[in-house]
Amino acid sequence: MTTRLDFDPLLDDPATRVLVCCGSGGVGKTTTAAALALRAAERGRRVVVLTIDPARRLAQSLGLRELDNHPREVVVEGFEPKGELFAMMLDMRRTFDDMVLTHAGRDRADQILSNPFYQTISSSFSGTQEYMAMEKLGQLVAQDEWDLIIVDTPPSRSALDFLDAPQRLSTVLDGKFIRMLSAPARASGRGLLKIVGTGFSLFTRAVSTIVGGQLLQDASTFVQAFDSMFGGFRERAQRTYELLRSPGTGFVVVAAAEPDALREASYFVERLSAENMPLCGLVANRTHPVIATDLPAAKALAAAEDLDRSGEAPLAAAVLRLHADRVAVADRERRLLARFTRAHPGVALVGVPALPADVHDLDGLREIGRRLAGE
Repeated sequence: MTTRLDFDPLLDDPATRVLVCCGSGGVGKTTTAAALALRAAERGRRVVVLTIDPARRLAQSLGLRELDNHPREVVVEGFEPKGELFAMMLDMRRTFDDMVLTHAGRDRADQILSNPFYQTISSSFSGTQEYMAMEKLGQLVAQDEWDLIIVDTPPSRSALDFLDAPQRLSTVLDGKFIRMLSAPARASGRGLLKIVGTGFSLFTRAVSTIVGGQLLQDASTFVQAFDSMFGGFRERAQRTYELLRSPGTGFVVVAAAEPDALREASYFVERLSAENMPLCGLVANRTHPVIATDLPAAKALAAAEDLDRSGEAPLAAAVLRLHADRVAVADRERRLLARFTRAHPGVALVGVPALPADVHDLDGLREIGRRLAGE
């Protein structure tokens, strides 16, 4: 029998310090994160929710004009929580800049921040957004100003990218290829020939032809300036990874009751288990339960056809067909979720019925929070 995921004890527990909402794109991670943060604040905790979604839906739902890279308190007329609620949206470039400023002296930081190669990788390099989300999480934890931090993870083709990003980005920036780019800046002409021989000049000529001489020079200058930070970068990546495995952290996997989303959720559950990371459970979002279950779909369709033949009560016939469709959707969702729970019997689960309209204000988030809590 599947255990029901009960959020209120989790949100109330002072030992719960970080909740990470993850899953594939378009399943409602942002709304789930915001609803949990709102409910925790109304139950007395000092909460900050970090979203990665560049759309302004979260800010609008919280009654704020906009969000930025620093926590903003949600102060809205009529909203008087027992605790406090803060919200922020990740600025990937700003977070990377802050990390450089933390680890490098002012002169070296200025040299790095103004480098065109750095400006490229800090805004568009694969994995940067995922890494910077975890970097910002590390900063928030270090500040020790909040009882609870809730993270809405970046949308990606694979939810596993989120766990891999810190190590992948660290490995690439500390990789052999980029280290070779720094060799001309780190060695004199004679010393360089002794180290790598004449073959290196052929290599640099070939690379210059492919990527351009100026880009090669920018990369070389960047790595030389960034060289002293490599150790700190790896260390922070490792600390971030350990934070994700700590007892105070919990992962909430969010999925729609659809084959692709549940397949992605299944992969994520397996990966979290393999990495010994704490999983709270699965949120099956936007489900379509049927309240009146006494009337099977087949009987509803048969009754609708009888009414159609008699030419009577066309509205009743339409309602019966809608009911049959809803029952079919609910049965399909039940089968898909049953398949998931058979594969992962130890994973707690809560179904969140779909709202009739999109969430656009605090009342909508509060209603999602009640459904998450099973009310």
